[in-house]
Amino acid sequence: MKKKLFFGWLFLCACCMLGGNVSAQYSTDFFLTDMQDEVVKERVQQSLTKLLTEVNMAQFERRQPELAGCGLDGGAVSDVMALWKTSPFRCAETEVIEKCLQTPSGYQVRNIPLVMEPLDPEAYGDDTYQEAVVNFSRSGEITGVYFAIGMHLYSKVIRSNITVTDLRRRQVILDFVENFRTAYNRKDLVFLDQVFSDNALIITGKVVKSVKGGDNPFRLNHDIEYKRQTKQEYMANLRNVFNSNKMIRVIFDDIKVVKHPAKEHYYGVTLKQGFTSDRYHDVGYVFLLMDFKDETNPMIHVRTWQPDKYEDGTDLPADKIFSLSDFDDGE
Repeated sequence: MKKKLFFGWLFLCACCMLGGNVSAQYSTDFFLTDMQDEVVKERVQQSLTKLLTEVNMAQFERRQPELAGCGLDGGAVSDVMALWKTSPFRCAETEVIEKCLQTPSGYQVRNIPLVMEPLDPEAYGDDTYQEAVVNFSRSGEITGVYFAIGMHLYSKVIRSNITVTDLRRRQVILDFVENFRTAYNRKDLVFLDQVFSDNALIITGKVVKSVKGGDNPFRLNHDIEYKRQTKQEYMANLRNVFNSNKMIRVIFDDIKVVKHPAKEHYYGVTLKQGFTSDRYHDVGYVFLLMDFKDETNPMIHVRTWQPDKYEDGTDLPADKIFSLSDFDDGE
């Protein structure tokens, strides 16, 4: 009887040790290199450590992450769960050390490495590496989680000598662009409906079949047919796209930001966008005319999309890409 109890106790200890090893194996510790407020710093470190460790364990155990106690507000919980729905993710690093940026609403941590595990790997493609951006309130609560644009693009806007001279405004624009991109990945119709003004001008281009023209029978006339939509039409079409596809993946490969010469809070943002869904893929240029008068609620007044190439594979010339000068009256 004593032997049975002894071996039972050993088995229990082994199980506990194994469970502890599994938990340790999938834990990620997060550390900040800079923040003067030690109380908030500790809260940020603990929250991100708990969040990353929890998503690691959830992916390993094939379950939904349990986010209570990870220091997220309701909006951040929705962000994580919406992204998780199409592509569970984890942090493969056991330790992440990053600096903290100050934002108009609190703090931001960038460059958090994530490995995506899409539910439909064939549709998603081979690029399963993403970097996350996490926003915090001034008290250290997580208020937003979304995918980052490439660091080279971020630095291009922050450091380059462009007309957006205010660092804070640059951060707000980039923050919006990253959240805007991730809104398509997480199929967030509520967010997209909020950021388009009710009278937004939405233009979508489609390549018209090239034809021989002019005196030279071998020369091709390139043409793009443009379709104008209302916000209501665009949102209805987008809802159909979201409902008919398990996965939506949007990436930005280039970005250009230009301040409106006359309107104080208006900016033109040009993005080279890759769009992938279950059965469709395209690459093109997105132009946004935006009003940042209310920095917490930026508003899109114009959105255009053009293919990056003509039918014969010729690149769309730079002077044909929509820019601020095409909408310089702000209408």
